[in-house]
Amino acid sequence: MIKEEVSGLVAKGEMLPLMEEFYTIQGEGYHKGTAAYFIRVGGCDVGCHWCDVKESWNAETHPPTAVEHIIENAAKHSDTIVITGGEPLTWDMGPLTAGLKARGLKTHIETSGAYPLTGTWDWICLSPKKIKLPLNDIYEKADELKVIIYNQHDFAFAEEQAAKVNTDCILYLQPEWSRREKMIPDIVNFVMKNPRWKVSLQTHKYLNIP
Repeated sequence: MIKEEVSGLVAKGEMLPLMEEFYTIQGEGYHKGTAAYFIRVGGCDVGCHWCDVKESWNAETHPPTAVEHIIENAAKHSDTIVITGGEPLTWDMGPLTAGLKARGLKTHIETSGAYPLTGTWDWICLSPKKIKLPLNDIYEKADELKVIIYNQHDFAFAEEQAAKVNTDCILYLQPEWSRREKMIPDIVNFVMKNPRWKVSLQTHKYLNIP
């Protein structure tokens, strides 16, 4: 397949820069502790300095893969599929989610919301970043708001973001992993004073699983 043809299929979401795919336990947020198949799509220009998957940023380092192949692999492992990145909404998620839904699979996404929402989703985890804020339309559709706490200012940012989501959206504060020992006491204190928030931890890292 010639390069121009591949680029066209990627632009339409019929191929995606696949970084990795794996079956594991969801470690964060509302669905923590449950089995899920993760599809990590390459490409992200949000550029969080503390990102623990910086290797996902450059889409060109990850092979364009037909969504039919991705769907076939996913369907072998779980009925819950989590699309993450990178920033998956860099790409059109319509073809991938249509194929997954046709197999009767549940579709979850983890996104910064910085790009237009495409695809059909059973669960949207919105994790906004100050560097590149979410687009307005995703706030009302988010099922879960997960704000990463790196420093004290992030608490104010979390409240700003919580004011924009729908009333049924579940609110989580999650310590940035390298700062967890410093920030967890402050997160606990904040949640106790503001009980509409919950604490999210990266439990998969404590369990030493992907």
